[in-house]
Amino acid sequence: MPFNIGVTGFILLALIGLLLFGPSKLPQLGKAIGTTIREFRTGTKELMEPDETKTEKKE
Repeated sequence: MPFNIGVTGFILLALIGLLLFGPSKLPQLGKAIGTTIREFRTGTKELMEPDETKTEKKE
């Protein structure tokens, strides 16, 4: 498991999430987090690609 969180820790986090946001908001929250991560990854790829093309042109 990531960050050394065991099964009980994951269950505890899920229960806290249910208490804070409620069962109707959790799918929307998960979708928003997934979209944010995807946009961050594409943004970092776009930032890294010009650097790679510049180094290839110099060689």
